[in-house]
Amino acid sequence: MSDKPKKKPLVKLKRPMPEQDPHARVGNFNEVALGYAAEDAIAEAGRCLHCKDAPCKQGCPVEVDIPEFISEIIEGRFDEAADVIRLKNNLPAICGRVCPQESQCEKFCLMGKKFEPVAIGRLERFVADYALEKEQSEESPVKSADGQGRRVAVVGSGPAGLTCAADLARMGYQVTIFEALHKPGGVLVYGIPEFRLPKQVVQAEIEYVQSLGVEIKVNMVIGKTLSVDELLGEFEFDAVFIGTGAGAPRFMCIPGENLNGVYSANEFLTRANLMKAYLFPEYATPIRVGRRVAVVGAGNVALDAARTALRLGAESVSIVYRRSREEMPARLEEFLHAEEEGIEFNFLRNPVRIIGDDRGWVTGMECIRMTLGEPDDSGRCSPVCVEESNFEMKVDTVVIAIGQSPNPLVGRTTPGLEIGRRGTIVANEETGQTSREGVFAGGDIVTGAATVILAMGAGKKAARTIDAHLKEG
Repeated sequence: MSDKPKKKPLVKLKRPMPEQDPHARVGNFNEVALGYAAEDAIAEAGRCLHCKDAPCKQGCPVEVDIPEFISEIIEGRFDEAADVIRLKNNLPAICGRVCPQESQCEKFCLMGKKFEPVAIGRLERFVADYALEKEQSEESPVKSADGQGRRVAVVGSGPAGLTCAADLARMGYQVTIFEALHKPGGVLVYGIPEFRLPKQVVQAEIEYVQSLGVEIKVNMVIGKTLSVDELLGEFEFDAVFIGTGAGAPRFMCIPGENLNGVYSANEFLTRANLMKAYLFPEYATPIRVGRRVAVVGAGNVALDAARTALRLGAESVSIVYRRSREEMPARLEEFLHAEEEGIEFNFLRNPVRIIGDDRGWVTGMECIRMTLGEPDDSGRCSPVCVEESNFEMKVDTVVIAIGQSPNPLVGRTTPGLEIGRRGTIVANEETGQTSREGVFAGGDIVTGAATVILAMGAGKKAARTIDAHLKEG
C-alpha cells in the first residue's frame, strides 16, 4: 500500500453567503449579505490551491498578498490575516463588500478555470469584520520618519483620498483631508445604500485612517472655501492630491426631465443614504416616492436606486435599459439580489419623453423599443431604435441613473491644471502627476466613474509618487 497521503477532493463551489430572506429584506435597510462564520471562512479558504505564481495577486489594484492572508485563515489565525491585509489595504471591510472581485482578484484564481473561484472578497470581509468586532483599539502601525514633517493636502475623502492619505501618513507625512460634505467618506456614504454597505462600517474604517494621524476637515469646498493655490501657498502644504470623484449627475436631455417626481440617482441616493430619508421623520429629509417607479440605467447605481425605492414603499419598481441583460454593467450579484426582491427588468427599451399632469407631476414615461446593432467603442452592441414601436409606461417617479461626471469646481479654479474633454483632470494614471507642479490626482476625477477599488489603487500609486517627489525636492 502507498504511504502517500490522499489528496483532498476539490470543492467545486464557493461556500454560500448567508443572506436575509428576500421577502423580509425589502422591508428594511439592514445589510443583505450577512457574512461568513469562522467555520465557513476556514472551509472556503481551504479551497485555495496555493498556486506557485499566485495569479490572484495581479488582479488586486491595492496589491494585497492574497495567498498569505488565506493561509492565515486556514490556520485560524484571523488577527494575523487582518495584519496581512492592512499592510496594503486601509479599507478592507469596505472592499470585501463592494469591490467587483469577479473582475479583479477572483478573475485570475486558478480554481475559476474549471470551477467557481475562491471567494476572496468574502474572506476579506470576514477577516475585516472579525478585526472590527473585537472592539479593541488597534495599535497604529509604526510610521516612517521619512516625511520629516512635510505636509500634504488631500481634496476629497472618498476611497482614493482616504487611501492616499493613509499611505502618506504611514510614510510619516502630516496629512489633512478636505471634504466638501458634512461627513467624510465620499461615495461610500452618499452613494452606496445601507443594505449593501452599512455606514457604521465606513465610519470604523475612517476612524482607522484617522488613527494613523490623518486630520479630516469637513464642510470645506476646495475651489470655493479655499483654492488649491491657497493650500500650496499661504497654508504651506508641500503637495496636493485631488480625489474629488465623479458626483455630478448626467441627464438624458429629453422632454419632461424637469417634472416633479424626476430625480437624478445622485440626489435620490444622497437623500436616502447620507441624509437618512428612510428614517423620516426622525431625520428631517423627506423624499417622495410614488407607487410606480422607473429607474433608467442598469449599472450598480441604477440597481441601488431601484432597490432603495422598493424599501421606501414603492409598490412596483422597473429598470429600463436600452441594451440587453448581457450588456448591463451591474454586478451579477446585485442583479440577482434585485431580481429576488421583485425588481422588474425592461431590457431593450429607452425613454424618449417623460409625461406629466397639469400640476407638473410625473404620470408616465414614453419609451421606444430597441434592437442591438454593431459593437460601439465600448465593445458592446449599439442600441438601435425600432421604428414606430413607441409605448407608454404608467409611472409616477423616474430616477435617471445613466452615469456621473466629475465636479468641475477644482479644475475651473486652479490655473494651469489641464482638463480633459469630459471634464476629468488630466493626470498620469500610473503616477497621478498633473500638469501642475506639486498637484496630483486620481480616481474617478481622472478616469471618470469607475469602481471603489480602482480609485483606491490610484490613491496608492499617487501616494508613492508624492513621496518620491517630496524626497527629490
